[in-house]
Amino acid sequence: MDVRLSAEQRALREAAARLVDDHAPGSVADLDDAARVAGLEAALAGAGWRELRAPDPGGDGRPLASAVEAAIVAEEFGRGPADTPFLGPTLAAELRRRAGAEPAGALETVLLRPDLSGLVVLDERGTRCSGVAIDARGATAALALARTGGGGHDLVQVPVGGTSPGRDLTRPASAVGDAPAERLTAGGPLSATDIEAWSAFALALTCADLVGTMRGAVGLARAYAGVRRQYEALIGTFQSVQHLLADAFVSVEGSSSVTRHAAWAADALPAGEALAAAAVAKAYCARAAREVCETAIQVHGGIGMTWECLAHVHLRRALVSAQLLGDVGVNLARVAAHHEIGGGHDGLR
Repeated sequence: MDVRLSAEQRALREAAARLVDDHAPGSVADLDDAARVAGLEAALAGAGWRELRAPDPGGDGRPLASAVEAAIVAEEFGRGPADTPFLGPTLAAELRRRAGAEPAGALETVLLRPDLSGLVVLDERGTRCSGVAIDARGATAALALARTGGGGHDLVQVPVGGTSPGRDLTRPASAVGDAPAERLTAGGPLSATDIEAWSAFALALTCADLVGTMRGAVGLARAYAGVRRQYEALIGTFQSVQHLLADAFVSVEGSSSVTRHAAWAADALPAGEALAAAAVAKAYCARAAREVCETAIQVHGGIGMTWECLAHVHLRRALVSAQLLGDVGVNLARVAAHHEIGGGHDGLR
């Protein structure tokens, strides 16, 4: 694996960073700025980055962009923190591509179980389902799975209603209760290998969001430490603050490394190995993200505990991303199962 980004990937990162810097919220009050949100949505729609994993017309079903490139955008959106849908629609597009279905005609996301640990999976006769449609602002539908008689899984589409901010103020979710589930007729069933491969990609993308969220939180704390004075000195000159930020930086870089490997593995390795790599990354990133974001609040001191401080928005986003597709324990169990160490979770549990 070559960990270096190509010239095209560096250009993509720079473009995503510019979009985020121009449109992402600079304060908690900005979250209510409808004009800014509309501008961010228009910029993302114009960039076409939600279609990165749509099938390449000349690529025999392969995606337009690699998982590494999708992760680059996800990381920058986490750093923002950008409050327009990217993770949910990208995961839905990956499901459609693997099923051989046509791209969605309207914005859609994926439907996870109430504990967010995995996709909703109906039995063969299931026609209604409940769950949480993540990253659902503007989405009209969410995708889930339904078992087939042959051991595969069909895609089902569930209508999505209004959203609620919940814990994550930047990516409102929609609670779906006993909604009708319509099986998609286009495309074919997904195999167990397809689901493993999708899960590996989904975990890698979620890890990238966590890395970006951590980077944003550390950036906020570092900037604050460079202007806040106590005892007539910048707090950034205090050794205790320097140690906190140094430890946070190390955690971010470690998370970045395992995430880059997981994103590479999603395209380069067999599905089972890719899922194990992604599970390692998620377990590492989920644990690190909470510590890093709490450190950012600690560096801010008393102001960090207030509603006006953007640091808590990063923490809230990190707490939700840490639960998506399984937390630390779930993913360590996946790793154990892959290496046949006791019991564990597969891509659907």
